[in-house]
Amino acid sequence: MAYKLYAYWSAPKPEDVEAFEEYYANTHVPRAAAVPNLKAIVTTRTADGFEGGATDHYRVAEMVFASAEALAESAESEEWATMRACSGDIIERFGVELRVEMGEVD
Repeated sequence: MAYKLYAYWSAPKPEDVEAFEEYYANTHVPRAAAVPNLKAIVTTRTADGFEGGATDHYRVAEMVFASAEALAESAESEEWATMRACSGDIIERFGVELRVEMGEVD
């Protein structure tokens, strides 16, 4: 059964949005896409909450793996370490927060 990792990013300051987006799209996403065993990656910049509500997250990334074991194997790779370091750079550089959740796809 497929297994997903969800990365929830908080919003950067308005004056940092352009730089954040450029770094996220051109540096972070390619590093995440290079992680071994990754079946798919989907990134979303949230714009609206349901029925006009506020959004809880600025960006959401979904990383899809064949199984929890495949994700665990990937987490031991150099590519994973590079992606994690890049996440830390984003947090430090832009003052954003990152929350990660994982689960089995029904």
